[in-house]
Amino acid sequence: MSGPNGEPHVPAGNVGRSEEGDDDGFGETEYAAINSMLDQINSCLDHLEEKNDHLHARLKELLESNRQTRLEFQQQLSEEQNMQADVQGPHMDI
Repeated sequence: MSGPNGEPHVPAGNVGRSEEGDDDGFGETEYAAINSMLDQINSCLDHLEEKNDHLHARLKELLESNRQTRLEFQQQLSEEQNMQADVQGPHMDI
C-alpha cells in the first residue's frame, strides 16, 4: 500500500533493518522494488517525451500551414482590391 505521497509504505517494524539483517534500511527486495519503480517512471517519461516531440512537430506544421494560408489570403485580397481600384478608376473628391 502507498503512503500519503505515493511512496511505498514500509511497516515501522522493518525500518532500519532489511531482510538480510543489514542496518542500512534497505535489502535486495527493497532495492529491486525501487529499481522497478524507477524503470516504470523512466518508461513513462520516455513515452511523454515522444508524445511531446510528436505534438511539437505537428504544431510546427500547423503553424507553417496557417502562415502560408494567411499569406495566400492576404495576396488574394490585395489583388482583388487592386482590381477593384482599376475598374473604378481614380476618385475625385469635390
